[in-house]
Amino acid sequence: MIFRYENTPKIAAGKFLATPIAARNLSRATRDGQLTFKTIIATEGARLDSIAGKEYGDARMYWIIAACSGIGWSLQVPPGTVLSIPTDLSQIRAIVG
Repeated sequence: MIFRYENTPKIAAGKFLATPIAARNLSRATRDGQLTFKTIIATEGARLDSIAGKEYGDARMYWIIAACSGIGWSLQVPPGTVLSIPTDLSQIRAIVG
């Protein structure tokens, strides 16, 4: 059986990425004002992977937006959802390792 994210790197330089621990740390950092981010309001049919592709050039980074927005791991969000989109990925790396 082939899984959708089978080839997605989960570990970089020995650090875990896209894990519940990393998501929790990003959510906390967003709430505590440790991240620079912009907010957008999701429109009908918005998908986090599409937004991540536009913002970061990599749709696999959708989990960063989900974590910082406190919405779990879903790719689709209801219209009107406020999304927190980090603007400095070096801050993300510093928080998740």
